[in-house]
Amino acid sequence: MSGSLWMPPGSRPDTLPMIPRQRAAPGWARPDPLDELAARLDDFTAAAVHPDEIAALLESDGLSDDQIRERYGVKNSFALAEELYERTERRCPEPEDPPHDPWRAGLIGCLLRGLLFALPGLGYVLGAPLLAGPRDASGLPPATLPLLAGALVGWTWNQGLAHRAYVWLGLGDRAAARRTLLLGAPAGALLGALIAPAVAGTSGTTAVAFAAGQSCYLGAATVLLVMGRERALLVALLPMAAGAVLALSEPVPDTAGLVLLPASLVAVALLALHEVAPAIRAPKGLGVRRTTGPRLSASLPYALFGLATGVLVLCTAVEDTLAGERHSALAPAAVALTLSMGPAEWLLYRFRSGTLTGLRSTSTARAFRRATMRTAGRCLAAYLAALLGLVLATSAVWPGTPQITGVRLAGLLLLGVVLWTGLLLQSFGAVLGTAAICCTAALAQTLALLTHTGSPHWTAPIVHGTAALAQATLVCVLLGRATAHR
Repeated sequence: MSGSLWMPPGSRPDTLPMIPRQRAAPGWARPDPLDELAARLDDFTAAAVHPDEIAALLESDGLSDDQIRERYGVKNSFALAEELYERTERRCPEPEDPPHDPWRAGLIGCLLRGLLFALPGLGYVLGAPLLAGPRDASGLPPATLPLLAGALVGWTWNQGLAHRAYVWLGLGDRAAARRTLLLGAPAGALLGALIAPAVAGTSGTTAVAFAAGQSCYLGAATVLLVMGRERALLVALLPMAAGAVLALSEPVPDTAGLVLLPASLVAVALLALHEVAPAIRAPKGLGVRRTTGPRLSASLPYALFGLATGVLVLCTAVEDTLAGERHSALAPAAVALTLSMGPAEWLLYRFRSGTLTGLRSTSTARAFRRATMRTAGRCLAAYLAALLGLVLATSAVWPGTPQITGVRLAGLLLLGVVLWTGLLLQSFGAVLGTAAICCTAALAQTLALLTHTGSPHWTAPIVHGTAALAQATLVCVLLGRATAHR
């Protein structure tokens, strides 16, 4: 028959034609199988970022290429995946459960740490009768120099020591952290005790002994704070704190300081020794994880940051002491700054939590930078409000406090900006920049105090304002990038 497609029996073409997609017979309303498959896999294909994800799902369902050709009229799973990918609009469904936020921290715990930083200052109230005497040639109360020298050495040493111990804890090696504290805390206490007599001058042996006890306390308290024993430290300090609060309102016997101060020191030292005791009892090398620890040079910037911030706070205390009537090395502004470290720590966690939300909610680098700067501004404003309240409260209840002028208050708030932005940069590992800025500011403020350069009322705002501006610029440059928050 002319024009027919008839073939002799047994003959077949070299290649078979593609099996056409099954079509519904005329008059039937049967849906397209490909539409049914797209509807069934809609949630998965909408969230897929590449067709290969869909192909892997099809293969895991057991669909062979022959079945795909027969049912859907395409040659294999990859072609079917591309078809489904093109048919479905991209969307990323939100998770049913709220995303995990590792930066949530309790406000009460942070406030407790701030209180623990400030409570030891009440020891100077109990010790004031033991250190009584005429002011020295510079106008400072007696024993001020050995106490300040011992405190600066302790803050510097223990800041670096705490960094090393925290790094070991971050590596999961608690035994190494204990060994670090067991060796480092006594060494720092000894160094502080040796510095005090070197600068004592005409101060008596009582001042040197007080400074040595101060150094021992700083080392022992560092052990307890690093190992998370805040409650135990608070309990050990409560009797001394209660006696000091009583001494602020009415006179107490001079023997109160001789009893309560050594008792609290011994209690804190015993608690610290109990905390590092496992490192003493453990045989050398037994159960030790072979983990590469932090280099000594890595802790140096943290130690310098502790020194610089300590100098800035102490300069503020010295200015208050020179201007006040009370013969004491403790100033209300320094107490307020120390207490503010509790809210400062909590607001650092709030900033990290806010930037985590910004990473999820923004889609461009510019939008993330704006969200990060807004979060930083809100947290800084909240910290300054807390600091302002603490400054006003401590000045109201502290005897012999000098009048707080607008310039003086501005200097304190700018110092608060320096402290909080410095802690923020340090928490992101940008410690070199903030240590350099704070050390420069501390040096300038110290020279201004020693040489009486310029008006004492305007020197602090200028120095603190310059440092605050420099660190705020660092925050904008370094923390506005999404890569800094990984």
